[in-house]
Amino acid sequence: MNESLGKPIDRVDGRLKVTGGATYAAEYKIKNLAYGAPVLSTITKGRVKNIDIQQAEKMPGVIGVMTSENCMMLHTPSGSDPGSGKFAEKDLLPLQNDRVLYGGQYIAVVVAETAEQAEQAAATIKVTYDEQKPVVGFEANFSTAYQPGSGLGGAKTQEKRGDADAAMQSAAFTTDETYTTPVYSHNAMEPHATIAEWNGDKLTVYDATQSVMGVQGLLSNILGIPKENTQVYALYIGGGFGSKGFTWANTLLAPMAAKQFNRPVKIELKRQQVFSAAGRRTQTQQKIGLGAGVDGKLTSIKHDTISETSFVDEFVETAGVATSMIYSSPNVEVKHSLVRLNRGTPCPMRAPGESVGMYALEVAMDEMANKLKMDPVQFRITNHSDMDEQKKKQFSSKYLKECYQRGAEAIGWSNRSAEPGMTKQGNLLVGYGVATATYPANRSASSAKATLFADGHAEILCGTQDIGTGTYTVMTQVAADAFGLPVDQVKVKLGDSSYPKGAQSGGSQVSASVGPPIRAAALGAVSKVVKMAIADEKSPLYGKKEEDIVVNSGRIQFKDHSNTSESFTDVLRRKGLDKVEAQAKTNVSTRQQQDAAPAPDGSPEAKIEAESKTNAAVQADEKTDRKDYVFHSFGAQFAKVLVDPDLGTIRVEKIASVMDIGTVMNLKTATNQIMGGILFGMGMALMEETKYDPNNGRIVTRDLAQYLVPVHADIPEIDVQFIEKPDPFISPIGARGIGEIGVTGMAAAIANAIYNATGKRVRDLPITPDKLIA
Repeated sequence: MNESLGKPIDRVDGRLKVTGGATYAAEYKIKNLAYGAPVLSTITKGRVKNIDIQQAEKMPGVIGVMTSENCMMLHTPSGSDPGSGKFAEKDLLPLQNDRVLYGGQYIAVVVAETAEQAEQAAATIKVTYDEQKPVVGFEANFSTAYQPGSGLGGAKTQEKRGDADAAMQSAAFTTDETYTTPVYSHNAMEPHATIAEWNGDKLTVYDATQSVMGVQGLLSNILGIPKENTQVYALYIGGGFGSKGFTWANTLLAPMAAKQFNRPVKIELKRQQVFSAAGRRTQTQQKIGLGAGVDGKLTSIKHDTISETSFVDEFVETAGVATSMIYSSPNVEVKHSLVRLNRGTPCPMRAPGESVGMYALEVAMDEMANKLKMDPVQFRITNHSDMDEQKKKQFSSKYLKECYQRGAEAIGWSNRSAEPGMTKQGNLLVGYGVATATYPANRSASSAKATLFADGHAEILCGTQDIGTGTYTVMTQVAADAFGLPVDQVKVKLGDSSYPKGAQSGGSQVSASVGPPIRAAALGAVSKVVKMAIADEKSPLYGKKEEDIVVNSGRIQFKDHSNTSESFTDVLRRKGLDKVEAQAKTNVSTRQQQDAAPAPDGSPEAKIEAESKTNAAVQADEKTDRKDYVFHSFGAQFAKVLVDPDLGTIRVEKIASVMDIGTVMNLKTATNQIMGGILFGMGMALMEETKYDPNNGRIVTRDLAQYLVPVHADIPEIDVQFIEKPDPFISPIGARGIGEIGVTGMAAAIANAIYNATGKRVRDLPITPDKLIA
């Protein structure tokens, strides 16, 4: 058998990307393409009284100006699931009225022959407003906070077991502190972009999205056109981090303008526009209360979060989502409240909930360990949860204690002084910090099609997408092993809404969701070839049992008898076939949701479902009993920092990150994903912050000169390790997603290391030099 899974093979799309051969949404060469330049509001709340477009319309190259007075009417979206199409601001469809509810909101689009002409004309448009007083200031509006019903995907926002208040009052040791995180911006390398082209009543869209299937469904819904008339492509995406998981106005405005002016239209956002019109991570204030006995065991955990959302939709940053399960305690209470502000709507950003929530909880854990005079690693091991005590279910797989042990060795934890500020390296203070990492192991229903060609190569089609994480590569490895072919003879095609429906790239679910149907479809194609051979008197395998046949390097052979074999090519050509195809759908969800309704009769998806009923791999997968398990990945984050005691400057010298993620599908891409999460966490801890004008509520930090992110000079030595033990229940592959867990706990590990170095506890991110020397 070919065994490429897990090996650190190079990205199969790497050469295309470094040579410019990978085409991103804004790069398609469309005949007669026109360019749209958005006009954004300069007030934070009010109404548009008048838009003077006369000068703009007269400018060279201008085709027209689209406003709320002349654009097409849209249908109200019916769904809120990103995988099926989630418009980010359901109560503010673009250009449907004259209301302004945040600064930087779309109020018009100028369409011209060139991008430069469109931008120049947009700058001449004069807007008069009926301005109203906006609701600005996060803390200033806490009195208006309310408790939301649920978070994204039905996530619980209020959890309770036992009596946390009573347990706090009787605890031998307590901590009760407040932690804050600012607004963060995604800043993916590729800004949002959309090209839309109509051909009669058929629409083709090239979009920078984390869900081609979701965008297809949403455009069909909002524009009122049949789904089969809507084609969406996202072959390559330059990062998303959640901002491209929801659909934003640009994706609607491009087809609206294309229809209105009868031209293909491209709308490509500038970096400044991305800050205001394409999502962000919400601001939070988190109060963490911990109670512990003299033995160090937690008797009470309280986690109360206030975050903010917009007036045009509701997004909950469920910061306490991991608190009820990550440590053992009989008494836990988790609360979430929301404040509405005149800001653009927040959305998921890499590890939504856990990223900010684990920061606050893990710093609180460090504070309690210090009160107990207990080693912070040992404190976490003492309170290790062997099961999800809130849901009363076992973890499908958990090796967190091993993560602590290996991470401590890698960072040199034995060199840590329990007393802060006691270790120096030259004139610099040295500190060590630890934090726990966790993220749900999500899986959802997905489908795939496999084709085995007579010339010996194979192809996979799946309507998911690769947002830069390596999906093309790891799915090629999955398929190659199932086909019994070398990796270079397998082509995986993604990012096309006409393919069988694949998972959205969000919630770290793609590998666990689309890997099983890709494997099952490939095995299904191989099975068809094997059945042909064992029924063919001309085959050396004639009369053998299918279960006694194995595949290797493009050949099917009798088990343990390599001489009794023939190639795929031999079988198919003898039958006069140029290819054999198989489709598979695995209808599995780790979210304990009800099974999805069957696809409509006669639809392509219904045909896949029918074929899946006879696919042995699908049936074995779907019959696995998962109801008694919860699915999470775990890890331990360790940091070593150097702090200048006079200047307050912070240098992260080393990071050790040990992850329990099930099967590692590709060591190179997996390491890359965790390293990326670590850098996200570094930025979160030390420099990133989106600031708003306290008077008018408009964004002040609108570019990468003012919004700081880690650069090459900031990168420390990074040691990433994996436990590499498959999860026996999540799928036959045993892999859990890793795109987001790397950021969780990282900010806390750095914050705890800074405290160990300096003795100064900073609870408000980012931790900047001024906060250390104040």
